[in-house]
Amino acid sequence: MTSETRAGFVALIGEPNAGKSTLLNRMVGAKVSIVTHKVQTTRARIRGVCMEGQSQIVFVDTPGLFRPRRRLDRAMVAAAWGGAADADIIVLLVEAHRGLTEGVQAIIDNLKDKIPSAATVALAVNKIDKVKAETLLALTAKLNEAFAFSKTFLISAERGYGVDDLREWLAAEIPAGPWFYPEDQIADLPMRMIAAEMTREKLTLRLHEELPYQLTVETEKWEDRPDGSTRIDQVVYVARDGHKGIVLGAKGETIKAIGQQARAEIATFLDRPVHLFLTVKVRPNWLEEAERYSEMGLDFKDGD
Repeated sequence: MTSETRAGFVALIGEPNAGKSTLLNRMVGAKVSIVTHKVQTTRARIRGVCMEGQSQIVFVDTPGLFRPRRRLDRAMVAAAWGGAADADIIVLLVEAHRGLTEGVQAIIDNLKDKIPSAATVALAVNKIDKVKAETLLALTAKLNEAFAFSKTFLISAERGYGVDDLREWLAAEIPAGPWFYPEDQIADLPMRMIAAEMTREKLTLRLHEELPYQLTVETEKWEDRPDGSTRIDQVVYVARDGHKGIVLGAKGETIKAIGQQARAEIATFLDRPVHLFLTVKVRPNWLEEAERYSEMGLDFKDGD
């Protein structure tokens, strides 16, 4: 490997639903981060690895920054700022149609307090297809008055507009040095966790009205079989007995449908046949258990 190689960490920060997971997945070219229409779905600091020429960009997809109310919320926000502070470059995503909201202003204020002044912070105005050009110009001017961004990008993570420009700029800006990961590795999360996130996404999409955040999924067993298939046993933890009935559905129809969708997606991701077995268990205090937090890549103490 020659000395021209570059490698660095890039933290994507922003309000919930700003499009961080969509951008990460587009940059990496594979689905490594859960994408739903529900806010606050990204819990762990998922790292996606993107190769651009001789540069290896490692994305830290932080949970959306919001006002925390519960222990889990506080741990997620602490993880987000921890990921930002450790990164070589920070990219703040702002939704074009929502503009400089109170939440964005709070993030900018925190950037001034929590991030060294010498840090490279770029602005990416996302979902630009939702607003007119003059609105965009006014918004970018306003945001750059509020904070001295190193560079501003106008993008649509969903459609791909402007994403190549952002990726090329990041590739040139990260530090020179050896790569952190093998060239073909796209995420540093264990496969067990990625598989659990995929199942949780299907649960969130199906049950977002009834159970927005009161469940988690863990992969209990993982067996690669001689025939080339993989057996995966996962547990869906819910906080109350009533929640168990909602997840199972009448005659188990809901959990069966969710299991089929998750199995298909995990099989595509692993590129092999998958046998997925889901069990639903009630754990009234799972939101207060340190073990559940470490499973999600969060620090239990950050919730204090």
